Amino acid sequence: MNVTFEMVRSSPEIRTYITQADASLTALGFTEHSFAHVTKCAEVAARILTQLGYTPKEVELARIAAYMHDIGNVVNRHDHALSGATMAFRILDKMGMEPPDVAAVITAIGHHDDSTAYPVNAIAAALILADKTDVRRSRVRNKEHQSFDIHDRVNYAAERSELTLDPERRTLTLSLGINTEFCAVMDYFEIFLERMLLCRRAAEFLELTFKLDINGLSLL
Repeated sequence: MNVTFEMVRSSPEIRTYITQADASLTALGFTEHSFAHVTKCAEVAARILTQLGYTPKEVELARIAAYMHDIGNVVNRHDHALSGATMAFRILDKMGMEPPDVAAVITAIGHHDDSTAYPVNAIAAALILADKTDVRRSRVRNKEHQSFDIHDRVNYAAERSELTLDPERRTLTLSLGINTEFCAVMDYFEIFLERMLLCRRAAEFLELTFKLDINGLSLL
């Protein structure tokens, strides 16, 4: 059966897991991981593969993987990529998705978390890039500036965030506008250096050069 992104997005089961996973992360003090995050990841992952000429099927599977990538947080933040991949296998198999497509989705989900991430295929690479570049003020839930931790400061300081792919130059550029009243540029690197290196690795898998621009300065 051809399971589409629209079928996944409208699934009450999947929406329940996303909602509860985000509720758990809220209790733990994490930034937003709800529908805004997973929908943006789905859009960005699909756009990257579309611009690079991947097939409509691969683009659709990237959308699905990105939309479902954080459901494992409903179990626990620790190893959420593995639990999320296991959950996605059960859900998508039950929906009737063909085994090769299930395999592509769960492989991407299982390889997206910072500590174990690796672009083992194009869908995984697109998911890593979409997930790790979602830096924006609206992800911060803590409204008390005085109690911001470094993750809050970095995301709150991001007043502008754009990911631009140039197919001719084969570059993928994350351009950020950081308000240095809330966060020094070095704070950003303290938190996100590992993620930016993952983005570089994922971009290289897609035969792209990853670039990072902060406040008009090219840093990667």
